[in-house]
Amino acid sequence: MSRKSVEQWLAEYGVSHQNPINKAIHWICVPLIYLVIFALLWEIPQPGWMESIPLFNWATAGMLFTMGFYYRLSPSLAKGLGVLTLLCLIAIVAYEYIWETPLWLTSVIAFVILWIMQFVGHHIEGKKPSFLKDVQFLLIGPAWVVAFIYRKLGISYQ
Repeated sequence: MSRKSVEQWLAEYGVSHQNPINKAIHWICVPLIYLVIFALLWEIPQPGWMESIPLFNWATAGMLFTMGFYYRLSPSLAKGLGVLTLLCLIAIVAYEYIWETPLWLTSVIAFVILWIMQFVGHHIEGKKPSFLKDVQFLLIGPAWVVAFIYRKLGISYQ
C-alpha cells in the first residue's frame, strides 16, 4: 500500500468542502476543534513520570505525535501547523491563568457546539464528513486550513 501525498490528502478532503458556507464553517471550527482537543488532553491527570517534566502532559505528548504526522506529510506544511499548535498551547496556558471556569467544562461545551456546526456545514454541502471514510482526515482538516494560507502567501508545501 503506497502512502498518499499531501496533495492527494488535501484534494480528497477538499471534495467534501466545496460549498462556501461549509468552507467558512470549517475555517472557524477546524482550528478551534484542534485547540479544544488539546485542551481536553491537557485536563487528563498525568502519571508521576510526566509530572517531573515541565509542561509535559497528555496534550503536549499529543502535540508531538501530531507534529510527527504533519512532518511526515509535508515538512514545510508542518512548520505552519507547528505555529498553530504553539498558539493552541499558549491559549490553553493563558486560559488557565485568566478564567475561573474549568478548562475541561469550556472545552466540552465548545467541542459539542463546534461539531454540531461542522455537521450543519456538511448537511449544507450535501456530503458526509471525510473522517467517516478515514479517521486520519481529522488531522487533515487543520492541514487543509494551513495549506490554503500557504497557497495565498505563495509558500510551497510540497
